Amino acid sequence: MTAFSQLGQDPWSLVMIVLAVLLLYLGIFKKYEPLLLVPIGFGVLLANFPGGNMNVVSTEMVPDIKHMTLIEIADGYGIMNMLYYALIKTGLLPPLIFMGVGAMTDFGPLLRNLKLALFGAAAQLGIFTVLSAAMFFGFTPQEAGALGIIGGADGPTAIYTAIKLAPHLLGPIAIAAYSYMALVPVIIPLVVRFTISKKELKINMKQQDKLYPNKYTIKNLKLVKILFPICLVILVSLLVPSSTPLLGMLLFGNLVKEIGTDTNRLFEAASSTIMNTATIFLGLTVGATMTSTTFLNTQTLMIILGGFIAFAFSILGGILAVKIYNLFNKKKINPLIGATGLSAVPMASRVANEIALKHDSSNHLLQYAMSSNISGVIGSAVAAGILISFLG
Repeated sequence: MTAFSQLGQDPWSLVMIVLAVLLLYLGIFKKYEPLLLVPIGFGVLLANFPGGNMNVVSTEMVPDIKHMTLIEIADGYGIMNMLYYALIKTGLLPPLIFMGVGAMTDFGPLLRNLKLALFGAAAQLGIFTVLSAAMFFGFTPQEAGALGIIGGADGPTAIYTAIKLAPHLLGPIAIAAYSYMALVPVIIPLVVRFTISKKELKINMKQQDKLYPNKYTIKNLKLVKILFPICLVILVSLLVPSSTPLLGMLLFGNLVKEIGTDTNRLFEAASSTIMNTATIFLGLTVGATMTSTTFLNTQTLMIILGGFIAFAFSILGGILAVKIYNLFNKKKINPLIGATGLSAVPMASRVANEIALKHDSSNHLLQYAMSSNISGVIGSAVAAGILISFLG
């Protein structure tokens, strides 16, 4: 009746259980992305006890499962597989989470500093750099695309891209994406230390605004905030239709927030009830894909390493873009703003602001950094759409 004998037959399951406990420790006690690492860690724990029937089986292991009804999947392979194939394999949960992210995002800093939003696009460098490197090391184009998107620093985007391009790598890609997002306060200062001089770190954005004021100001910001998600979704859906599931839901969530009292109930549902429910099921089911068979291999180690390189190169891409801009313009921009082109909102902006304040106590650049930071969310979703279009 017990699982002891079966654990003896598969001792590597014990390694995965230790990994699950480590993820729970990082989420609970170290506060590293607890909303995701806690359910993912618990999902790993559930999946690796033999006999519990809580591990997700892939279509490579059981080809017929894709033709089964949800009731047949639940009856034959357990409720976790039913949830996985209904909610994850269909690509449902990441867009729902993006809707919640949109409902909690203020596009005001982006709209007030549209020029700075360009650096969010430059920060996607890590995605395409690691994609090329991964193919060189033997990954298929689809696997390389799913690995490269970790550089966008956006968990739902990474998961959605992995579902579409390389579902067998979903577990390690999700762990790498959320682990490095949690380590943004470590990775950004590390890259900044080797790429930005002290003189550049002291560039004060408010002083630059006084010396070179903006020629244009937004008179009716509320109206612009309402029109922005509508116009952007039309533009992106025409240019990169495959990014619409993610970006469209992000912008819809933001729209119901900006409309105000008339859609307040929709805003509350998107930002709390729906998002929290989706986060729970996403974490548990992704964690349940991580068994010793699928996780403990050389490919996983390469994904972890590649994810770090993607993160570092994305930060580097934004910094280099600012440096190039400063060569040709009188109004200088602090390169820390380029470092926030990641999608890790608002953590990346907070980290950049703290670094700036250490070098100049009056240099508050949080609002400027948020412009690049928010555009990074849009940029990573568009990049994911491009990868899915070409590789899917």
